[in-house]
Amino acid sequence: MHKKSSKSNDSLLETYFRQIKVFPLLSFEEELELSKQIQEGNNEALHKLVNSNLRLVAKIAGLYNLPDIPVLDIIQEGNMGLMHAATKFDFRKNVRFCTYASWWIRQFISRYISKKRRIVRLPQRKEEALRKIQYAYHSLAQSLMHQPQSSDIAKELGVSVQDVDFIINMSADSLPFEQNIGDEESVSAMDIHEDYTYCPERNLMKKNSKDGTMRILNKLKDKEKRILNYRYQLNGCEHHTLREIGDKLDISPETVRQIEMRALKKIRSHANELRDCVYVEAM
Repeated sequence: MHKKSSKSNDSLLETYFRQIKVFPLLSFEEELELSKQIQEGNNEALHKLVNSNLRLVAKIAGLYNLPDIPVLDIIQEGNMGLMHAATKFDFRKNVRFCTYASWWIRQFISRYISKKRRIVRLPQRKEEALRKIQYAYHSLAQSLMHQPQSSDIAKELGVSVQDVDFIINMSADSLPFEQNIGDEESVSAMDIHEDYTYCPERNLMKKNSKDGTMRILNKLKDKEKRILNYRYQLNGCEHHTLREIGDKLDISPETVRQIEMRALKKIRSHANELRDCVYVEAM
């Protein structure tokens, strides 16, 4: 009976994959144009953007290959996340839709799996501990740029590794802390929990603001740009005094000050562009 069910699911998956392959992939320009139409209330544009990205959902859903939850169910939840992303995507951010949508797809899948597997609630203290672990996990994943281990989370929270593993195993049932899915990608037990620490809109706004600022800085002469980088801690530079900058560039502090003033005057001529960047960042 189990084998028949498994074959039936495989057949349904194959049929689904064949169906979504007929939708062509979109160019960057097409995505932006569809987003503009969606913002104007065009439902046909919404369906086109969603349908052309169904393969993205299938790829992400494949990372959550769990024995107790059918892949088609996970795909369905991912599709809901895709639709949500399509309605919120803003063409003015000038980024690829897949970059924005991937986070929402994972969020919807994670939320579904978490609710599906958590038949019995944890005690209140354990629930609170789990929320702290979840927050630490997702925060560390962004700062470390790789999947945090139990030891990383334990160090961040000031608790033992055993305590971290115990709470994770209680919340994730039989799913191990890290389950390898392929050679390059894996999904961890913490990936089935919703991430409250990251907002795709805020991330895109920051990128937009940074890119706009850099475009203006790149219009300056090299020495002007270097001085502003040192004075205002741009591009990862530490703050420098006029004298420290003068020593680096082999010029006097007064010359540094004059170049700084000249550079700032040039930047003011692009005030409207800067105002747009600040506005996007604050929205």
